[in-house]
Amino acid sequence: MSEDTRFLNDGWNLEHTYAEQLPGMFYTEQIPTAVSVPQLAVFNDELARDLGLNSDKLKLCPEIFTGNVLPHSSKPISQAYAGYQFGHFSMLGDGRAVLLGEQITSNGERFDIQLKGSGRTPYSRRGDGRAALAPMLREYIISEAMFHLGIPTTRSLAVAFTGEEVIREKALQGAVLTRVAASHIRVGTFDYISAYGTEYDLRKLADYTISRHFPYIENEKNRYLFLLREVAKRQAQLIAKWQLVGFVHGVMNTDNMAISGETIDYGPCAFMDTYDPNTIFSSIDIRGRYAYKNQPDIGAWNLSRFVESLLPLIDSDENRAIEFAQAEIANYRKYYDDYWLAGMRAKLGITNTEPQDGEFVAELLSLMETHKLDYTNTFRRLSFAEEISELSDWREKWQSRLSRQPQSLDDALDMMKRNNPAVIPRNHRVEEALTTAENGDLLTMHKLLDALQNPFEDSEYYSPPEPNFCKYQTFCGT
Repeated sequence: MSEDTRFLNDGWNLEHTYAEQLPGMFYTEQIPTAVSVPQLAVFNDELARDLGLNSDKLKLCPEIFTGNVLPHSSKPISQAYAGYQFGHFSMLGDGRAVLLGEQITSNGERFDIQLKGSGRTPYSRRGDGRAALAPMLREYIISEAMFHLGIPTTRSLAVAFTGEEVIREKALQGAVLTRVAASHIRVGTFDYISAYGTEYDLRKLADYTISRHFPYIENEKNRYLFLLREVAKRQAQLIAKWQLVGFVHGVMNTDNMAISGETIDYGPCAFMDTYDPNTIFSSIDIRGRYAYKNQPDIGAWNLSRFVESLLPLIDSDENRAIEFAQAEIANYRKYYDDYWLAGMRAKLGITNTEPQDGEFVAELLSLMETHKLDYTNTFRRLSFAEEISELSDWREKWQSRLSRQPQSLDDALDMMKRNNPAVIPRNHRVEEALTTAENGDLLTMHKLLDALQNPFEDSEYYSPPEPNFCKYQTFCGT
């Protein structure tokens, strides 16, 4: 394993503030494990350009995207963190991921560059540190869909074949994903320090997090309380955006909640077809803890764990710290409700506010559930003022509601078309793309990715699945 100097002008501009500014308990230096036959499966040219990378040069060196070759100036580490998994505390960490460094773009933005599936680390426990092709391609597809839908998300720069098998229930093709994130600081990072570190360690982490993500609050009198407030706002806005497009994360453990407010860790995630608030896709979520309808409340639960970590910094008097923190938790729900209702108004072409808007939207969703209507397509059809027989009475109320605002019907419909996607990564389309990719044909996946880049344009990808696809399940393979 060595630094390859052939590509010194390929655009890598890596820094390492996480390792340089935080104590050693936060990470372990870790070299990726070399693989036998590195080969690119998919490469994100658009993202590479945004990062200031030279796509043409990088695509000549697939070894960089498996860890066989290190980018110039990289200092790979695996990060330590913990997390509440299905409500139970666990010591975790990057069990199969290596952070190569923080790419600095031409306009000064900072992004983590991480290899996922790059071999065992000290945090692997009994895992092999590897990843299979299909789950890595799933993360690539879904994260790109989220980005083009305007939802904060980590992104995928590349997926590379390893030329090796990984053994799960059967032998599968191995792959490594290159993930790009504003950072990989998680609620679970704070859980870890709260459980195993000192107040000094906690303060270092909080100060680093503020400096990296919330520099505008550094001079506040109680910046740690403001940190809690800013994280609450970002989580509320993120989860509202999930709900508005019918996205089910599937495993909202605290280690899967990024402090930056990005969607992270696309494991058993999927998009809802038929509207059902009880929708669960994860094969292991037996009790529905992370069902679609529960996501806003789980956001509050996770935020409460974040609060518990921050209490020593918020105030030296624990009772006073708890009082301050409880107020911020209460505000989270108000933030969420405001973001969600504003988003629903936009989906329905409503530009002013009326006290009964929440009940009006709830009535629509109830009808959609009763009549088993497709979530995405119902809103899209309304955007074109189509007749929907199951909604005839509600539609009259909607038309009356639109008449009580200054915008014309055409203006309202135009706004709806900009806020109601025609194309989402339908589960049957994703599975089709993954199956053909595993069989050596990547064309289906690339066609799907092309459609997902323009989610508000009508295309052949709008169709829901056949009824026999309705019992769709996903698995924690990522």
